[in-house]
Amino acid sequence: MNKTDLINNIAEKSGLTKKDVESVLNSFLGEISDALSRDDKVQLIGFGTFETRTRSGRTGRNPQTGEEISIPESKVPAFKAGNKLKEAVK
Repeated sequence: MNKTDLINNIAEKSGLTKKDVESVLNSFLGEISDALSRDDKVQLIGFGTFETRTRSGRTGRNPQTGEEISIPESKVPAFKAGNKLKEAVK
């Protein structure tokens, strides 16, 4: 399912217009992005938790040249599924 399919399904089930659903979805995703950029955690009880994790720096290898390179530490987004979501997938 892509974003358009999700918008269409929500609009059909909720009775809202596709334009309204798209606006709400974009706002929701924007708020999650903003929170993660501030290192905040977003918890949706039963669904899951969006958070950032730090990936430590490490030594890598350039596959074309074989040269060792240093890969710096980075922050990455992460999602941990909640119990209700895990049960729904089973």
